[in-house]
Amino acid sequence: MPIVRVALDIPLSTLFDYTVDEGMRVGVGQRVVVPFGKRQMVGVVMECVAASTMDAQRIKPVTRVLEDSAPLSAELLGLLNFCSDYYRYPIGQTALSALPTRLRSEEPVIGKPIVSYRLTASGAALDLADVPKRKAVQRRVLEKLALQPCALAELKTLSATAGAALQVLLAEGWVEGFEAVASNLPQCEREHIFDNAHTLTREQQVAVNAVTQADGYQCFLLHGITGSGKTEVYVHLMHHILRSSNGQVLLLVPEINLTPQLEQYFRSRFPDAEIISLHSGLSDTARLANWRQAQSGRAQIVLGTRLAVFAELPELALIIVDEEHDGSFKQQDGLRYSARDVAIFRASQRGVPIVLGSATPSLESYHNALSGRYKMLALTQRASIAAQLPEVRCININQTVMHQGISEYLLREIGSRIARGEQSLMFINRRGYAPVLMCGGCGWLSDCKHCAGKMVLHLKDQRLRCHHCGYQIRVPQNCPDCGNADLHPVGSGTQRVEEILQERFPDARILRVDRDSTRNKRAWQTMRAQIHANEVDILIGTQMLAKGHDFPELTLVGVLNPDSALYSSDFRAAEKLYAQLVQVSGRAGRADKAGSVIIQTAFPDHPLYRALQTHDFTGFASSQLAERQMAGFPPFMYQAMLRAEGKTESEVYAYLNQARAAAVALQSEVEVLGVVPAALARRANHIRAQLLIQAGTRRTLQSFLRAWQPDLDALAQAKLRCSLDIDPLEF
Repeated sequence: MPIVRVALDIPLSTLFDYTVDEGMRVGVGQRVVVPFGKRQMVGVVMECVAASTMDAQRIKPVTRVLEDSAPLSAELLGLLNFCSDYYRYPIGQTALSALPTRLRSEEPVIGKPIVSYRLTASGAALDLADVPKRKAVQRRVLEKLALQPCALAELKTLSATAGAALQVLLAEGWVEGFEAVASNLPQCEREHIFDNAHTLTREQQVAVNAVTQADGYQCFLLHGITGSGKTEVYVHLMHHILRSSNGQVLLLVPEINLTPQLEQYFRSRFPDAEIISLHSGLSDTARLANWRQAQSGRAQIVLGTRLAVFAELPELALIIVDEEHDGSFKQQDGLRYSARDVAIFRASQRGVPIVLGSATPSLESYHNALSGRYKMLALTQRASIAAQLPEVRCININQTVMHQGISEYLLREIGSRIARGEQSLMFINRRGYAPVLMCGGCGWLSDCKHCAGKMVLHLKDQRLRCHHCGYQIRVPQNCPDCGNADLHPVGSGTQRVEEILQERFPDARILRVDRDSTRNKRAWQTMRAQIHANEVDILIGTQMLAKGHDFPELTLVGVLNPDSALYSSDFRAAEKLYAQLVQVSGRAGRADKAGSVIIQTAFPDHPLYRALQTHDFTGFASSQLAERQMAGFPPFMYQAMLRAEGKTESEVYAYLNQARAAAVALQSEVEVLGVVPAALARRANHIRAQLLIQAGTRRTLQSFLRAWQPDLDALAQAKLRCSLDIDPLEF
C-alpha cells in the first residue's frame, strides 16, 4: 500500500507517514486531511514512498484529499525545505505558514467568480459634464470604465469611497457587472501595453541593460540616491519581462502602506497587465484569490510584503526587492526568515536575475557587491534635472535657543515655508505625547509594572501606555509614591510636537501621521491624498513617512532627537540611524524646489552626521565595515541567537546555560558567547535572556546548528518560550 509523508502544523521537525487507500489519488504537493491524535488536521504531502520504517499497524490512512486547489509545485516545496533547514524551524509549520489562511482549513474552498465592471449603453452615452462636480469619485469611476472594464480592487485605487460610488452607478444603470473569464490566449499572445512616460537617464539605462542582458541567475545591487528613479528602473525591467517572455515579476516592499500606491502607479504604466497584491492587510478571501491568480500564472506582476516571497509563481522571470536594507523584511516570530535572503535563494533556484534596490544598502549587501558576489549598479544623480539633493544642516541643541524641544531656528524655517505655500515635515520616531511621566518631588517615573520599559504618555486619551506589552492605565492625578501633584512629561512624542506647533502656528494646517492616527482603515490613504493636494502645511510623523513617498511641495525636513540611537548597544544602531535619516531627508526637494534638512543634535561633529551632510554613503559604509571587521561582526561573521523567556528567572537561565554547555561539548569551530539578559529583560511579566553563537563561515554555523538541534529538542521545556534566530537583526 502506498505511503505518503505529510507535513503538519506541529512543532516537531519530522514528517508523518500515512497510507493511501485504493482508488484515492494523492500526489506530492497536495493538501490532505489526516488523523492526528483525536483530531483531523490539514497537511501537505511532501513525499510518496513505497515503504515506511514504522510498524504497519500504527500507520493510519489519509482521510481525504483536498482537490479545491492545484498542488504546490516542486519548486515551492524545495524552497520551503530550504527555509526549514536553514532557519531550523519544523517543516510542517514552515509549509503551512506559507499558505493563505483559507488553505490551512479542512473546509473546502469554493472559488468565487471574478466580477468586473463596465459601462452600459446608457453609461457610455452619458456626458460626464452632466455629473455634478461634487460627485468627483463617481466621475473618476466613469472615466476609468470608459477606458476599460475594471475589477473592484482596481477601482478602489481611485478613491477610498469608490465602492460606494460604484453601487450608486449600478443603481442608476450606467454600470453593470459581469463575470470575468481568464484569457484563453497562450502566454506569448497576451497583449502588452506600456505607458513609457519617462525617458531613462544614462545611469538608469545602464542599469536596465545590465539586468536584461543577464543570463540566468545574477544578483544586482541597485544603489541609487533618494529621488534617483529606482522605481523607473523597476518599471522598465517589468516592461522587458512582459514584452519578451510574458513572465511573472515579484516585487517585494517593506511596508503595507507602500503597496496600494505602488499598485496604482504600476496599473497606470501597465494598463493591460494583471497586477495583484499580497500582504497581511488583505482579507483571507482576497489573499486567497490573489494567491491563486499568482499560482495560475495569470498575475503578471505580484506586489507584496515579506510573505509574498512564498507565492506560487510558475512563470517567475524576475525578482525585485525594494528598500532591501529594511528590517521589516525579517520576520520576528514563528519562522524567523529574511524575505530578502529567501528571495535571493529563490532567484538562484529558479535561475533568474534579482535586483536589490536601496539608497542605503545593508552593509551585508554592500560588502557582497564590493567583493564581487553581487554586481553593483549605481544611480548617483536625481532623475529630475531640477531636483537636487537637499542641503543638510546640524543644529547644536546646546548652543541655540530651544522652544520645548524645537529650536527657534527650525521654527523660523517652518514659518518661511508656510508663507511660501510649501510643506514641512517634522520627523520624530516616537509616538504619543512624551516618552515618560515624571514626579518633580521624588523622581518617580511611569514604569510599566509588567515590563522593564516605561509607559508612554498619550495626553489626548489621558492614558499611560506601554508600547511593549500593551498595558495601559489612566494618568494619575498624584504621584503614586509620594502623593505630589507635580507630575510633568519628559521628552517629546508626535502628539507633543503637534501641540507645540499648533501653539506657534495657529492658522497652519497640521497633520500627524503615526500608528495612532492611521489606525482606522483607509486613514492613511485619505491623508496621502490631502498631502498631495497641498492641503497640509506641516507634517509630523514617525518612520511611516520616511520611505517611498514623493511629496512635490515638501521642501523642509526637521529631525528631532535622533541622538538616542547613538547610545545603543546594538552594533547595527549607527547603520539603522543613517539609513533612516537618509530616507527621511530624501523626502525634501524631490521636485523643482530646493530642499533643506535640519537635524537637531548634541553631537553635530559626529562622523555619522558629517557623512549625512556630505551625502557620503561610501565613506560611512567603509568606516562601518572596517569597525565590523575589527570587532568580528557581520558581514565578517555569521550569527545565530538562542532566546528564551519564561515566568521564572532561574528556569530561563538554567535552560540557556544547559544549551551553552551542550554547544561547547560539540567542540565545533564556532564561538559560544555567554548567556546575557535581552535588551528588554522583562516583557509582559516574562524574563528574557539570550545566547549568541558566531562562526567564520555560513557552512560552519549551519553544520553546528544541525548537530546542536537534537540537544535543544531534548532540553525543551513546556514552561519556556524558546526560539532560534538565524542571522538575527534584533539584540
